[in-house]
Amino acid sequence: MFKKFWRSEQGNYAVATAIAMVPLMAGVGGAVDFAVATREGANLQNALDTAALAIGSKYVAGMTEAEYQAIGYNYFQANLRLLVNPTTTVDHENGQTSARTGGFDASVSGTGASYMVRASASISYPGLIGALAWPLTRSATATISSGDPACLLALNQHASQALEFKGNTDVAVEGCVIASNSDASDSISRGGSAKLSAKCAVAVGGISGLSDSSTKLTCPGPMPGQFPSFDPLSGIVPPPYGSCLSVKGLTMQPGTYCNKTISGTVTLEPGTYVFKGGKINLGGNGSLSGTGVTIFLMDGAELSMNANQSINLSPPDSGPYSGIVIYQARSNTTGMTINGGSNSSISGFVYAPGAQVTYNGNSDTASTACLRIVADTIKMNGNSKVKSDCNKELGGRTMYSGRYLTLVR
Repeated sequence: MFKKFWRSEQGNYAVATAIAMVPLMAGVGGAVDFAVATREGANLQNALDTAALAIGSKYVAGMTEAEYQAIGYNYFQANLRLLVNPTTTVDHENGQTSARTGGFDASVSGTGASYMVRASASISYPGLIGALAWPLTRSATATISSGDPACLLALNQHASQALEFKGNTDVAVEGCVIASNSDASDSISRGGSAKLSAKCAVAVGGISGLSDSSTKLTCPGPMPGQFPSFDPLSGIVPPPYGSCLSVKGLTMQPGTYCNKTISGTVTLEPGTYVFKGGKINLGGNGSLSGTGVTIFLMDGAELSMNANQSINLSPPDSGPYSGIVIYQARSNTTGMTINGGSNSSISGFVYAPGAQVTYNGNSDTASTACLRIVADTIKMNGNSKVKSDCNKELGGRTMYSGRYLTLVR
């Protein structure tokens, strides 16, 4: 019986075939796994590219890691539907499930007008062959670079006419860009008989009134629908309050002044002035002058200059506040009005990120104005000509319009 069993060939081919099919199926399964894993890796890369660009389009200086991580992760997760087998995880804080695959991470490095965004993530694709898994790790890098130098920048993200030119104003910022971060349809607006000359006009939202002969742009035309511009002074920290000083005579010394009303003909000695509350309102034919000064308006302090008053101010060209002539605290929403009367001149950064700045320039002193206005909203009513090239007067500080994103893997 045993001899017959060993001599029998029935079923041998089936057994041999079955044995041979094991490596054959493993090879086929491996090929399928490799193909799917390759496709999954490409989809993962696309999701990371999108996340890096999304962070780059929205990032602003001072944004926390948690804030930009959330921006990137939302875009990353939205694109994971392209993956055929995402790992489902549970958010234990709210009980919701999400198709987050692997650990998403993002970082931003850089300062000023140049940043780099890096996003990375990993997935483990469960293959067809038993417990064999295909680990996939991808990363994406995007660079952020700023556009051309700007002279006027409105920071409000949604205001109508955030940057406005109206009345009989004639503003020339030739060689310099005007910019607005507002996404309103009339983010930058020119109306009436106002005239404007500029290198270009750049806005997140729409631009109105800049297409006729009243506007002269060096660039081919207005540029709506752009990425937002960076706040050039977002990292500036105002000085701490000192002891409250009293006003003695018409010449003031650097220091802290609490709830004072400054009026008359006033001269500021070089240095830093902190106004804690109070008001600078010269009255009548008053004047305010100072060379190498920085004025900080804190705790609701106000500054308002009328047309018959004279203002001649310039900032320091070195030190922590170089190039800054007026700085209004971000929390200070009191509007600032600057009327450049006859023989007036103001140079440097006028910064009021939480308030509206109304600027009425005067053409008599046009050619000497190295002015940069950064505010929540800006209204230009008077005649003024702003120099575009004045690096020394601005203490080396610059601001730029818009931003460019480049994907670098």
